[in-house]
Amino acid sequence: MKVSDVMTIDPVAVRAETSVAAAMRLMLERRVSGLPVTDAHGKLAGIVSEGDFLRRGELGTEKRRPRWIELLTSPGRLADEYTGAHALSVGEIMTTDLHTATPGMALADAVQMMEKHHIKRLPVIKGDRLVGIVSRADLMRAFLAGASQAANAPVSDAALRDRIAAEIDRQAWGPSALVHVSVDGGVATMNGVLVDDRVRDALRVLAENIVGAGRVRDRLSTIEPMTGAIVRSGNDA
Repeated sequence: MKVSDVMTIDPVAVRAETSVAAAMRLMLERRVSGLPVTDAHGKLAGIVSEGDFLRRGELGTEKRRPRWIELLTSPGRLADEYTGAHALSVGEIMTTDLHTATPGMALADAVQMMEKHHIKRLPVIKGDRLVGIVSRADLMRAFLAGASQAANAPVSDAALRDRIAAEIDRQAWGPSALVHVSVDGGVATMNGVLVDDRVRDALRVLAENIVGAGRVRDRLSTIEPMTGAIVRSGNDA
C-alpha cells in the first residue's frame, strides 16, 4: 500500500501570515490537530500543531523558571520561548524542520518515519508543492475500509485454512509442526501443543485477522517443557 492510497488530498492549509487565533479556530472547526503552512504558490513552508499552542502568555502557561536557572539559560533559547508564547502569526511559531512523504512512498515507510520522529502527521509533497497529508486518523480510516472489504469478501473454508497455515509458516515464532488448524463454517479451530503461552495469544490474533474476531476456537495445550506437565488447556476445549 502506498501513501497515495490513504492520504487526505488537498488538505486545508494556512499561510505564514495567518493569525494564531485564526489557525486555532480553523483547527477546531475542521477537527484537525495540525495544519500545513504554504506560500502563495502552494509550496510547503512549515506546519503548525496543537503542541505549538500549549505555552501561551494568554493562558498563563508560558514556560517559567527560577531566576537563577534563567541566568544559566542562553538568551537565544529564552527569546525563542518568548516568541512561541506571544507570537501573533503562524509563521513565527510554525515548525520548519519538516519530515515529508511523497505519494509513491510505501505506507510502511511513512509509518516508520512517523514512529521514529514521534510525529502525528506527514505532509505529502510532489516536487515542492503540498498535495496531501497523512495522519494517524487517515491510517485508522484505511484500516476500517480494508477490514470492511475483507469482511464482505466470501472465502471458502479451505482457502481460509490455507491462509492461516501459510501465515503461521511466515512467522519466525510460528509453531507450524505443533499446531493443526481446521476451518468449518468460517470458524477456525486450533489444536496442538505449545511451550509458551505468549505464542497462544499470537496464534489467536493471527487467525482472527483472517477469519474475524470471535471466530477462533482455542483447543491448544501449553506444557511445561522440562516435565511435560500440562499447565493450560485451550479456552474452548
